[in-house]
This record gives sequence, C-alpha cells and structure tokens, in this order.
Amino acid sequence: MSSKQQRSSSGSDTEERKRKRKLSNRESARRSRMRKQQHLDELLAQEKRIGDENKKLSQTIDDTSQLHGDLVSKNNVLRAQAAELTDRLRSLNSVLQIASEVSDLVFDIQDIPDSLLEPWRLPCPMQPIPASTDNFKC
Repeated sequence: MSSKQQRSSSGSDTEERKRKRKLSNRESARRSRMRKQQHLDELLAQEKRIGDENKKLSQTIDDTSQLHGDLVSKNNVLRAQAAELTDRLRSLNSVLQIASEVSDLVFDIQDIPDSLLEPWRLPCPMQPIPASTDNFKC
C-alpha cells in the first residue's frame, strides 16, 4: 500500500508541477503580449509625432519657398529700377556736360558709383548669412 501512496503522491506532485508550469507559461505569455502591445502603442505614437513634425517641416518649407519667391521678385524689380535710375543719371550727367560746355558754367558732375554700374558687386564684403527660420518670421 505504501507504494500506491507513493505513486499517487508522486503522480499528484507531477500533476501539480504541470499545473504550475501551465499557469506560469500562461502568465509569461500574457506578459509577453502586454509588452508587445505596449511596444506597438509606442511605435504608433512615435509615427504620429513624426508625421506631425513632417507636416510642420513641409509647411515651413512651403512658407520659406513662397517668401524666397517674393524676395526674388522684389529683388528683380529693384534691379530694374536701379538700372533705370542709372540710365537717367547718365542722361542728366550728359545734359549737364553739354550745358557746361555751351554756357561756360562749371557744374559739379559727380561720377556714377560703381555699385550702380555693376549691381552684382556689393559695396560691402559678403558675409555668410546663418540659416535660421527665425529670419523669415513676420
């Protein structure tokens, strides 16, 4: 009878160990699923943040491109005005020169500045302009 008790007690021990192992495996699988879900939630939140940042950057690029286009247009207008004014100044200087020769009066005729004759040359040395979106805020 003692061998039967040993078998039944060892059998119940084995069953108990199996039951505990199953319970432990279930708990481990549950924790693993929770970690996986948490990781997925974090990735989805990161995707949303990156998408929002991408939209903001795209809008900033669009705004900056629009501003650049506006400045190029204004610059072209200013260059045309400078060329027109330079031509007028040349004409007026020619009239003053002729009037000076005809009337024997001395007029102070100033030279046309190089910056007007060569608008691509700046009167001051070029300095780098730091890139910053703050420069474009109105």
